Amino acid sequence: MIIRDNEIADLETPTGTMRAHIFRPVAPGKYPGILMFSEIFQVTAPIRRTAAMLAGHGFVVACPEIYHELEPLGSVLAYDEEGTTRGNAHKITKELSAYDSDARAVLDYLKTLDYCTGRLGVMGICIGGHLAFRAAMNPDVLATTCFYATDIHKRGLGLGTNDNSLDRADEIKGELLHIWGRQDPHIPLEGRNLLKARLEEVGARFTWHEVNGQHAFMRDEGPRYDPALALQCWTLLLELFHRRLGYGDLDIESDNTPAESRH
Repeated sequence: MIIRDNEIADLETPTGTMRAHIFRPVAPGKYPGILMFSEIFQVTAPIRRTAAMLAGHGFVVACPEIYHELEPLGSVLAYDEEGTTRGNAHKITKELSAYDSDARAVLDYLKTLDYCTGRLGVMGICIGGHLAFRAAMNPDVLATTCFYATDIHKRGLGLGTNDNSLDRADEIKGELLHIWGRQDPHIPLEGRNLLKARLEEVGARFTWHEVNGQHAFMRDEGPRYDPALALQCWTLLLELFHRRLGYGDLDIESDNTPAESRH
């Protein structure tokens, strides 16, 4: 599908204005909404390409700048030592509650859009996987995909590094997809097992995949990218989102919007 990838929405949150980058199909109609959380580097070129990929499969995708309180609007951190250090420092400077209110602001915004069906999902990568896990606690989130979600096992998100994500796992009522790299040093086997056991304990509806990949194997930039694994994972997440959120107008052919116009 042809998409729009140059729209922004500046949303008001309890902790200030947050910029969200919007990616959506050009073809008129209504499509499910996806809140997509980035890595610690914010909305980089690889994150934009990931969002574009989602939008091209028939979703309205909103990517918020997760550190809007700490960086000027539009800021992108570099994939280098300085950017990594800065992003990791921000991760534990921001209040935990602010991450949650940011998620709620984007979900509420998606519901207001004329071209969104109001059926909502969440996706996140790295810290974004953890933020997606927390966003899944909202009752209107029907499906969530978490890629190598950092810090859940060690309660390391937010100011004070003592988050309650594990404790609140029973609040997740939608369907979860967790994807991990076995060679990822940030989430060791014992950490993965701790989270999996907690999801089993609360009776969560989830699917769990562990692949032979490094941290950031989904990022199509840098030496850790694994295109073969990424392709497999795209199949998994698209199946979940289409099954749980529907296809919007993709499966409707009307007189004034022929199917050919979508490509």
